[in-house]
Amino acid sequence: MNKLGTKKLDMQKLLAPAALVILYIFFSIIGNNFLTFDTLKNILESSYYIGFMAFGVTFVIIAGGIDLSIGTVMMASALLGAYTFKQHDWPLVASLILTVGVGTVFGLLNGGLIAKLKLPPFIATLGTMMMAQGAGSIITNVQSQTWPTATEPVGGWFKPVFIRSELFGAKNFPVGAIWLIAFFIIAALILHKTKFGRYNYAIGSNEEAARLSGINTDNWKVGIYTLCGAFCGMAGIFYAAAYTTITPGTGNGQELNAIAGVVIGGTSMSGGAGSMVGTIIGVFIMSVLKNGLSACGLQNHWQTFFTGVVVIGAVLLDIQRTKAANRVKKG
Repeated sequence: MNKLGTKKLDMQKLLAPAALVILYIFFSIIGNNFLTFDTLKNILESSYYIGFMAFGVTFVIIAGGIDLSIGTVMMASALLGAYTFKQHDWPLVASLILTVGVGTVFGLLNGGLIAKLKLPPFIATLGTMMMAQGAGSIITNVQSQTWPTATEPVGGWFKPVFIRSELFGAKNFPVGAIWLIAFFIIAALILHKTKFGRYNYAIGSNEEAARLSGINTDNWKVGIYTLCGAFCGMAGIFYAAAYTTITPGTGNGQELNAIAGVVIGGTSMSGGAGSMVGTIIGVFIMSVLKNGLSACGLQNHWQTFFTGVVVIGAVLLDIQRTKAANRVKKG
């Protein structure tokens, strides 16, 4: 039974890659102009900001937590970065640093509320989700903010550096993919090759046992949420590079794309299990789904509906994976 259970778990690891291939083939057949370079470019560009959020929240979910604020924190970070650049003439580099800094501060706030004040992660991050959304609107006076385009004399390097540029002989080379891969490697190394990652898994597997073994679980949880916030700030940069205009009061729902991608990729909502490889596959699944539904002519509300279906399906899949893992342990 043990061998059969282990084999079943190994087969489940192939579900996400198989789903990605099947989805891509499916939309290539029924979608309008889906199998084009422009669509591939859109898939890549929408995966950048989802990917950075997903990298961060992978750490949180493996630790047995949840972060509902990542979508609005990403948007608030991008909004305030653009605000300082356009309205206060900050150097673009300073605004980019602020963008990451805003996300990091919200992550630190989440960690403090959860680890130090013992608020449930759901409630704490729900509160910071609304705080981030409101803060961006208050500071910018509910005015949309824009990042520089490639043709602007000041900051014109922003999009070529972060989203697409003339490189390796290609006119619209997806530079963002290089950034995504680089930070995927960094996140994977942190998760799988450092003390931070080992403690991350230990806290998610059994927080009390980790504490009794001498791990200061509260401090490490603050670090985990702070790292997640920093990744959200990075996500804000890539969202800005892809879409230029940032609208106050937005960001709700973006967290579902990232969380669903993480869970589809094999990270358990109960904590203690997951990988960055699974996460990045899940991110591409969500990006293909988003662009594929659009290619089929479905309006935004239908895309939202099917995203919700995928979220529910991902959680049900996680429940089945957890049950199968428990049967293997008992066997």
